[in-house]
Amino acid sequence: MPRRTDRVLVLKNSRGRNVRVVRELYLRGDIPCGSSVCTQCPQDGKLLSGEVTHYLFPDAGVVVDYLEILEFPEIQGIVFTQTACQALQHCKGRRQYNHLRSLLKDPCHDCVLFTNEFQEFSYCPREKGESQETWQTRCVYRAAVWYHDHLAGVKPVVMITEDQTAVDQYSSLHSGVYVLSVQDYLQSFWPALQASHEIYSAIRQAVKEKASDGPERQYAEHLAAEVLEAGIKSGRYIKGTLHVNKHRAQNEAFIRIDGSTNKNTDLSSDIMVFGRRSRNRAVHGDVVVVELLPRSEWRGKSTSLSDGQREEKDEEGNQSQPLPTGCVVGILQRNWRDYVVTLPPREETRSQTRTSQRILVTPWDQRIPKIRISTHQAEALEDHRVVVRIDLWEKTSLYPNGHIVRVLGQAGELETEVQTILIENCIHVPPFTEAQLREMPVNSPERPWAVDPSQVALRRDLRGSHLVFSIDPPGCEDVDDALSVQVLPGGDTLELGVHIADVTHFVAEGSLTDQAARARTTTYYLADRRYDMLPAVLSADLCSLLGGVDRYAMSVMWELDAHSLAVQKVWFGRTLICSSYQLHYELAQMILDGEEVEVPELAGLGPEERDTKLAQLKQALELLTHIARRLCTQRERGGALQLESMEVHAQLDQEKNITALLPSKPLEIHETVAQCMIYANHWVACKIHESFPQHALLRHHPPPRQDFFNQLIDTAKGKGFSIDTRSNKALAASLDCAVDPQDPLVNKLLRIMATQAMSNAQYFSTGTCSPDQYYHYGLALDRYTHFTSPIRRYADTVVHRLLTAAINLEKGEGPCKALNSNKELQEMAQHINNKSRAAQQVQKSSMELFQCLYFKEKDSQTDPRCVADAVIYAIRANGVLVFVPQYCLKGAMNLKNREGQVLTVKPDGSCEWQSGSVQRYLDHISTTSSSGTSTFKLFDHITVRISVQSSRCHSDSLHLDMISSKPRLSPETQNPQPYGRSQLIQEVVHLAKEASHQAQEKATYTSKLSSEEEEEFRQTRTPNLYTLLQDLRELSLLDLSACEGEGSLGTMT
Repeated sequence: MPRRTDRVLVLKNSRGRNVRVVRELYLRGDIPCGSSVCTQCPQDGKLLSGEVTHYLFPDAGVVVDYLEILEFPEIQGIVFTQTACQALQHCKGRRQYNHLRSLLKDPCHDCVLFTNEFQEFSYCPREKGESQETWQTRCVYRAAVWYHDHLAGVKPVVMITEDQTAVDQYSSLHSGVYVLSVQDYLQSFWPALQASHEIYSAIRQAVKEKASDGPERQYAEHLAAEVLEAGIKSGRYIKGTLHVNKHRAQNEAFIRIDGSTNKNTDLSSDIMVFGRRSRNRAVHGDVVVVELLPRSEWRGKSTSLSDGQREEKDEEGNQSQPLPTGCVVGILQRNWRDYVVTLPPREETRSQTRTSQRILVTPWDQRIPKIRISTHQAEALEDHRVVVRIDLWEKTSLYPNGHIVRVLGQAGELETEVQTILIENCIHVPPFTEAQLREMPVNSPERPWAVDPSQVALRRDLRGSHLVFSIDPPGCEDVDDALSVQVLPGGDTLELGVHIADVTHFVAEGSLTDQAARARTTTYYLADRRYDMLPAVLSADLCSLLGGVDRYAMSVMWELDAHSLAVQKVWFGRTLICSSYQLHYELAQMILDGEEVEVPELAGLGPEERDTKLAQLKQALELLTHIARRLCTQRERGGALQLESMEVHAQLDQEKNITALLPSKPLEIHETVAQCMIYANHWVACKIHESFPQHALLRHHPPPRQDFFNQLIDTAKGKGFSIDTRSNKALAASLDCAVDPQDPLVNKLLRIMATQAMSNAQYFSTGTCSPDQYYHYGLALDRYTHFTSPIRRYADTVVHRLLTAAINLEKGEGPCKALNSNKELQEMAQHINNKSRAAQQVQKSSMELFQCLYFKEKDSQTDPRCVADAVIYAIRANGVLVFVPQYCLKGAMNLKNREGQVLTVKPDGSCEWQSGSVQRYLDHISTTSSSGTSTFKLFDHITVRISVQSSRCHSDSLHLDMISSKPRLSPETQNPQPYGRSQLIQEVVHLAKEASHQAQEKATYTSKLSSEEEEEFRQTRTPNLYTLLQDLRELSLLDLSACEGEGSLGTMT
């Protein structure tokens, strides 16, 4: 029977007065301890290992300040008390608290939560006059004593604290319960865990210096939470997320407004926050509250190009129309993360307070302010990339204070830069653990995998009745999908089938593998490697729908009217298939076109049988293409958009390594497969929504904001085209009309710009918004989801489980496991959205890294590969934005330099710098000097030289210089042979390995991440072709943001 008691809290109200709050507590004697050695408590859920030498109880202060030490996997058997967890939430905020919750759920971390304040015998009421810190330490100690006695002394218990008074008071009170300082604990139990000692020293120094910045106030005080909440409700204050413009990080930041909480209906755009003072200690990504300034103080965005080195003051004519402008008055949620920084050179270190070794480090991300850290290794770590965490940012300090977490390696080295990209995007993908791999089925020559006879009885067997085939890029390993199509008896009905890898058969919900897949959310593709969402035995073998082998699938099969394609019947269910052909795109297109081809699966047959089977395959492909054309036409009539990007095809060597990715003409078979996948995704979305209207996982694409189309409209107008953006249908029609017969790049660039204007497509739970918000703008569908790629997307795995539950519901069976609630599903959807954006950014940054490393090895003045044709696609106040088709690059090009000189054109087309002025117009920009006036128009073809602008602290960037106002006239220009991206990647990797080998001979500092560890950390050396060919479309679109600041980007499908 629970025992009731009261807990008295003293809180401060908005006026700073103390308010006494009484809360009821119900104490129980049956709260489980969570230890596997316990003989009294139930042995379910996550349990502490019984193999550890002791159990560890960190007190509240240790959890608040030293949590990352407790994250080391070597330190096991940790019991986090409820008292300590609540202290962390109160002191560090929701983000850090959620991080602790993730650790508690993670099966790889041996730790549990003990709700000591609800346990009748460990509950500890606060005494009158007792400080909160003293009471929290006493609570943790009492919980440790109860834990030791509850386990009958089977395991010693160690409590760690930074309160020396508590160490003296409690260390000898109870036999078997030891109280140590953190430093003594690490020295006694983990003397060889050097990294933990280094982190402890760094954090301890940071904690000591919390109040060392002096009393002088640098920033305004943040308003109390109660005041902020009241102000938001009244409309005086506005809540939103701070986004810093990385090209003008000193001055320009914007607040993305949260429409659900914004009471100011007059605001239709983002809010400008100008200058660091106005940000008031907010960091990029923080959820903040702003107060609008008077209209007379509103400012516009800069329309000038930044040279990437230091920011310039804009003249009045170089700003956009004034935007609502405000200042930050409070921070609701800190979104601090791990930051990669570079330590200053030795001469700067010496100029900073050398006695205490407090130095300012520069983050790799230009949107983050400098961070003050304390270290005794400043000289040793010069020119190294180091990971730091921010501890606090007081109003008396110009900069936030932080501490070093770990060292990545020498700046500029390939592996260091790759790890920097992963950390900066919060991506952590360690190798799969032995426990996870033990869950996997075995498929080896000694123990070959075979279909389970019980599954044959439960599934629809298509092996003998349907011609199933897959169409993917050459060399594809993770074949997610296969297709089938046939004319049913009578000739009036067609049957179309989309068959998807049945991942959920092998990955049980809640299993260790499932938890790892959920944490990763997606397969991450970098330029030279990939990190798989699932172990290779599934992704490249048993789940992959390879040709000639039996596989489990989840299928959607339609019966369609042969004339109108009206759906007469649709069937969803689990199937058993054997793909007859594993085709690649080019081969399938050649079969469609009637060309002479060699199909590997038909190589051993006689001529007559081979011709018969080839004719059957061609007939199926023709029928499939006919259906896809009709489906595409139907969606286009509804307003579906056909946007543009650079298409590529792959070249492989005999070992199936990519040797080049070259721009190519899109094949119709690409669109055929895409239309079938979209059709399946749409029908599955309808099915799960009808079955679970309040908690189905769908994907919507909101209509873009009209102001995002301004660039597109202005550019098209300069060429004489009118773009109607009132609806997706109007936009699609006007893009179809914006064609220049003399220059096909015009329409391509306009479609790329239209794609850049799109909002992000997002996963969501249907219970969180009204049905009118389900609409997918880009595809013109009322409901849509992702079902067709469960090997590489966790969202598809969730949808598979929902579809299975819907099928069981239709049969009158209940789900095997309780489905996620609307709230749980929405939290999962948001997690997937965040990781998906990170995956896109990692892929983009990785390609930019390799492009820079490639050009860095070239002499831009003499190497012909550094000279290329470019097309002007946007005008700025002091320059232009250009697109380089040969390398799929977009970049900025200044026409006015720091010395005030402008770029002028000689009679032969070559360019030189002279003193002069720049004048911008709608469709062109002119430079005037003593030599006359030079004009550069939209869609002019020019020649540029590509070089690398190196940065010591940030990522390198490509720099473009115009060398001629005319395109190159070499024979290659008429039929260009672009340098393949993977050819570029392989050359850079080779150079990096040579440099690494030379550095090892001279090395005086050992990197924390050895090459052997990196090989283990990396899961796949070469990118997967299937996703490269699909996701490179997104990659080429994302590059535009590098030129135009923080745009609203995202994939549409």
